[in-house]
Amino acid sequence: MKFQILVFLLLLACMYPSVAQGSYENCCLRYIVGVRKAVRKNIVSYREQQTDGGCNIPAIVFKLKNSKTLCGDPRQIWVQKLMRTINNRNTGSM
Repeated sequence: MKFQILVFLLLLACMYPSVAQGSYENCCLRYIVGVRKAVRKNIVSYREQQTDGGCNIPAIVFKLKNSKTLCGDPRQIWVQKLMRTINNRNTGSM
């Protein structure tokens, strides 16, 4: 009985590092080219993705009303304009 408990604990100790490394970050892997006007109206907020950790590219992650996300290149002019529009919309409603 003691041997089975020892083997079980050893098995758990070996599995712990693999389970801890299995958590993935919510990262953008590529950019979209553009957004249609109808989709722009459904964007509620955005956040900046940095290249630290597991994320490989800098991105602006737009969140839509239906909880979907879109990833834009922060160097693109349309992304910067959309960020300003969202900022103005959010500050104007308060």
